[in-house]
Amino acid sequence: MSHTTTGTEPAQPPPEDDRAFFGQPRGLMTLSGLEVWERFSFLGMQAILVLYFADTVANGGLGMNPGTAASVSAAYGTLVYLVSVAGGWLADRILGSYRAVLYGGILIACGHYAMAVPTATMTWVGLGLISAGTGLLKPNVASMVGKLYRTEDERRDAGFALYYMAINIGAFAGPLITGWLGDHAGWHWGFSAAAFGMTLGLIQYVLGRRHLAGRKHSAEFALAPGPMRRAVLMIVAGAVLVAVVATALALAGWLTMDRFVDVLTVISVIAPVVYFVVMFRSPRVTAEERGRLRPYVVLFLASVVFNFILFQAYSTMMLLASTNARTEIFGFHFPASWYASALGAFEVALAPVVAAVWARMGPRQPHASNKIAFGVILGGLSFLLMVLPTSGHADDSYKMAAWWIVGSYLLLGLGDVLLETSGMSATTKLAPKAFASQTMALWFLSLALANGIQAQIVKLYGEVSNPAYFGVNGAVAVVAGVAVIAAAPWLKRTMHPVH
Repeated sequence: MSHTTTGTEPAQPPPEDDRAFFGQPRGLMTLSGLEVWERFSFLGMQAILVLYFADTVANGGLGMNPGTAASVSAAYGTLVYLVSVAGGWLADRILGSYRAVLYGGILIACGHYAMAVPTATMTWVGLGLISAGTGLLKPNVASMVGKLYRTEDERRDAGFALYYMAINIGAFAGPLITGWLGDHAGWHWGFSAAAFGMTLGLIQYVLGRRHLAGRKHSAEFALAPGPMRRAVLMIVAGAVLVAVVATALALAGWLTMDRFVDVLTVISVIAPVVYFVVMFRSPRVTAEERGRLRPYVVLFLASVVFNFILFQAYSTMMLLASTNARTEIFGFHFPASWYASALGAFEVALAPVVAAVWARMGPRQPHASNKIAFGVILGGLSFLLMVLPTSGHADDSYKMAAWWIVGSYLLLGLGDVLLETSGMSATTKLAPKAFASQTMALWFLSLALANGIQAQIVKLYGEVSNPAYFGVNGAVAVVAGVAVIAAAPWLKRTMHPVH
């Protein structure tokens, strides 16, 4: 395995970078800046994607019914996060984290530019490119953030909270721009704005590369030249084979959209099971590291439950907002997709508060498992809240006040800040050394599984009453969060060095 650094640039950033960004390493600013624009493009597009799918062909949409539109949107999310496994492996074994993130960003930008072309074919091509690019970028950016800190550095959780606040600036701004363009100029103009945002993110990432820790030209656990060539050939051949088979099955009428969604759901269930088995059995994982993986399974499942709720902020909640929520506040009218910005706004506002609280409490702060449990419970409460305004109506022509959805997103935003920052931080601490980037990819596999389950459950949206839909899903999440709290004594014993 190669551990050498080629070129003249150091593997570590300059020493003065250590506290240059609000007491955090300056590299955090570079990585947060990239994620601002990646989230601007990804969630800006996501906020209008389900509405684009459900809109009529005459209005420039694809004419799907609401349940199908939500299911296909969730399946796209499943594919995005499934590919993150390959992205983590490629970074560890072939590309290195820096190049994996760079190439991923380029693919994402190309995907958004493709979606700007007003044809259905280019929409699917663009979604494929974005899926591949996000799979390269997402797990490796989070892993690079973890490399900025030593394991015992108490700034780590606060740093991840600031990182999460920064990326949610993009989550707030993206739907505002893409939503307005989609509503006033056309859906594909909204996709164009997402492409522009990703391009800006790539520019600042390259300009700030010298501040990144461990920026090596080779992978940290690189394959030997022979196996590397064989791996690249197998990847290329496999991609071509999958494309040919999928095209043939689609032309033969077997690979319908519904079946494709079902296949992705099955893969999203199998993939994390297989991945956990591989890591538990790997001879490169020590007994101590294997012991820390066991509590990680609980955190993984908690992430699945919460993100099953969270991702519906961009599917069923968007559909509900577009049909049954008022789109005006104090006389100001706005596109329904702007509700998605409320989630980003709350996370921007709450993340520094949470970071400051954890920093002030220091070693007295709640254990990471309890932070995650509180996040899951808040996610469930955000859905339970929606039972109130959707109940007691004779038909579906009612319009709820905007504050109901805003309030739901407030609970969801706080839950997201608690769970994701603690979850990602814990992952970088619990990761076996030989699977560093890949274990972060495993965290994103929890997002794939959440989307895979969502792709099936959202088919019930519109088929059952809204109070039943939101009430049952919310109650399940609350019960899951309470179960994690009940397991806290065991988790605290087994999650060292996580506090």
